[in-house]
Amino acid sequence: MRPFQYTRAPSLAEASNLTAGENTLAIAGGTNLLDLMKLQVETPGQLADINRLGYADIEDTDDGGLRLGALATNTETAVHPRVRSDYPVLSRAILAGATQQLRNKATNGGNLCQRTRCFYFTNIDQPCNKREPGSGCGAIDGIAKLHAILGTSDQCIATYPGDMAVALSALGATVEISGDKGERSVPVRDFHCLPGDTPWIENILERGEIITGIVLPAPVGGTQIYRKVRERSSYAFALVSVAAIIELTDGKFSRADLAFGGLAHKPWHDPRVGECLLGQVPSDALFDKAADILLEDARGFGENDFKIPLTRRTLHAVLSQATEDAA
Repeated sequence: MRPFQYTRAPSLAEASNLTAGENTLAIAGGTNLLDLMKLQVETPGQLADINRLGYADIEDTDDGGLRLGALATNTETAVHPRVRSDYPVLSRAILAGATQQLRNKATNGGNLCQRTRCFYFTNIDQPCNKREPGSGCGAIDGIAKLHAILGTSDQCIATYPGDMAVALSALGATVEISGDKGERSVPVRDFHCLPGDTPWIENILERGEIITGIVLPAPVGGTQIYRKVRERSSYAFALVSVAAIIELTDGKFSRADLAFGGLAHKPWHDPRVGECLLGQVPSDALFDKAADILLEDARGFGENDFKIPLTRRTLHAVLSQATEDAA
């Protein structure tokens, strides 16, 4: 690991000022950042510790929702009584994402900002446009088993590795951000970016901006499922994951909010998938139609071709389970 300076930011204003510099990164739990520094993928000259800023509370909102502090840990969030009772899809996603030790340290804001685990990104001897713009994407013609089938470009086929953000996308959560230009709120579905021609831009945060909270809307009820398909039953990154919130009224879909992990550079939310279910009676043919819409533009890269039928089967299984539970 290369030498770096370490500064404890005493206030949000100071944290914003420090991280506005090109060579300074914010650190909270550090469960992803420190690994990348050891691999020399990240080489900041300075770390700004933001753990003393507060923003660690989990509080009710005036409209009946819930605000998750950015510096609350994943453990605190997953076991919070209201999260477990009103937003179980989020609790299940967090618990599926990492070991207890990592969840005890990882923060909600940091979780949103974690970077891909693409083999070419984490190996500085390999070409990676995300790490070194213009060097090429080694995964396209290389080892691509974990890689994206949706939203890819000729510059990058990496996937976003997180679980929490997939559930937040299904829930329609909002990310609160503060910086030297003021405060703003962004739907979590718009927080992460597709690679396009700039795969090194992974989210909409600008220099000097800090995530301060995540706001969940008022509870929606329904049957909530998080299903994660991975290579082993212990902790691993998703090959495919589905977060689903399903309601039936008079035997027909009256709510169908779906988000997907392991498929793209960001948690994938295609509103057409849920819309095609609304007002319809559950059936295998309907589930196939939803999968056809989801996978309309899917493209495999050899090693990850299996993800296309796997996604179809996983969506079918989730919708079958949800409709049985909701009936």
